[in-house]
Amino acid sequence: MSVADAIRMVRGAGMPVVSDKAREKIQVSSNWVQQILDSNRTVYGINTGFGILAHTAIDAEDAEILQHKILQSHSVGVGEPVSSEIVRLMLLTKLHSLAYGHSGIRPQTLDRILWHLNEDALPVVPEKGSVGASGDLAPLSHLFLPLIGMGEVIWKGKRMPTNALFQQTGMEALILGPKEGLALINGTQFILAHAVSAVSRFHIILQSADLIGALSLETLQGTNAPFDERLHQLRPFNGSMLVAHRLRMLLMNSANLKSHANCNRVQDPYSIRCMPQVHGASRNAWLHLKQLTEVELNSITDNPILFGADDTISGGNFHGQPLALPLDYACLAAAEIGNISDRRSYLLIEGKFGLPTLLMENVGLNSGLMIPQYTSAALVTENKTLCFPASADSIPTSLGQEDHVSMGSISGRKLHQILDNLEYILAVELLSAVQGFEFRRPLKNSPILEAVIDSVQQVVPFAKEDRIFSIDLEKLRTYLREGTLVQVSEEAATSEKINLNGEFTAFSL
Repeated sequence: MSVADAIRMVRGAGMPVVSDKAREKIQVSSNWVQQILDSNRTVYGINTGFGILAHTAIDAEDAEILQHKILQSHSVGVGEPVSSEIVRLMLLTKLHSLAYGHSGIRPQTLDRILWHLNEDALPVVPEKGSVGASGDLAPLSHLFLPLIGMGEVIWKGKRMPTNALFQQTGMEALILGPKEGLALINGTQFILAHAVSAVSRFHIILQSADLIGALSLETLQGTNAPFDERLHQLRPFNGSMLVAHRLRMLLMNSANLKSHANCNRVQDPYSIRCMPQVHGASRNAWLHLKQLTEVELNSITDNPILFGADDTISGGNFHGQPLALPLDYACLAAAEIGNISDRRSYLLIEGKFGLPTLLMENVGLNSGLMIPQYTSAALVTENKTLCFPASADSIPTSLGQEDHVSMGSISGRKLHQILDNLEYILAVELLSAVQGFEFRRPLKNSPILEAVIDSVQQVVPFAKEDRIFSIDLEKLRTYLREGTLVQVSEEAATSEKINLNGEFTAFSL
């Protein structure tokens, strides 16, 4: 499964199916669990307690009760519920991991998870409580409480107790088999769901940042010379070469660019000139996160792992460190896209290079686009405070048995906070660049960017005087988040027979 596959499924473009071959493997691993119980072999989580209680024996007749109680005792999440997309991704990625047949879970339990996905009966999962080490224990416990008739769900737009859902659908609570509760809640699916969603969101943002940066360059009448392919071949980071290529393509056939080819400006400020290096570095970080996310997406992260009735390993595949580090790195990469975008927004309103101060003719009576940049500056600073790496910390849990934890769940949540802010920061720059280019008319820029401007102005028209710009920013944020800006540019590029991404296919979603 790829990130793109997962995103398509949770957004309704097809539903997962457990194959017959997978069902056979799942049933075999379930049989192994029963053989372990019958043999009286001691295996963690099947006939022992959990965490620091691993050395406490559990009678075979209590094996099912043990699995019921682990969902109850570990459901200690707090805070607001996570989004429906994150819940769907948690269900999907847990289903995918269990379907490999090394977890000892029964086919009927997987079918119940499938039922929740197909019916869009989504468990209510609080956002806080995981330390990201023995898996995401608290959020996964809440995710699967409905399997045993407990917890809450959101169904048909209403939040309700699970028993109310069962009354309306005729479903009944499952009685979990031995090891099933542990298999359900051991794993990294909370961290992973945030990573999958972030890879998709960040990809749209990076594509948008190049477009908006190119618009700002056109409005500021900068030069495309720093994007020369020969320059970037001398320092061949793939991210930088991709962004330089995209900027060359986005600016191709611009009359505006040609109109000032022989001006006296020696070079542009860094936020214009260094887009390939800065945007490109964030591209490299995104690619790293995507690659590691797809490894995790196709991995088994519960514990213990079963290879046979007499071959079990109690290991550490549930530890979130492999994703915690790249998620923290991605926080920094995303924040930097906002940082450089805000610098371009500032340049646009300075009144330099032939543009009116604050991008409005009658300023004084009007404040123009002065204050949107305040919002951008505030969000940039907030993002800086969110860049502290959660994975740099570790607090012992389970009375020291679990003595190093990843905090990767916090890394994933922080990344989405930064991406939320970044969409608004880019909306400020987009508002300013499109507003400012009207003062360059009748000049036209490239056909691709002209198509973008036409599309944006259908959402937010030119401002002749002050208005409530927060309304504009909300509209543009939605426009960016839904990928409309990227779609418009790609359609225009196709019409012009221009390949925006060139040979850099690794950076595709």
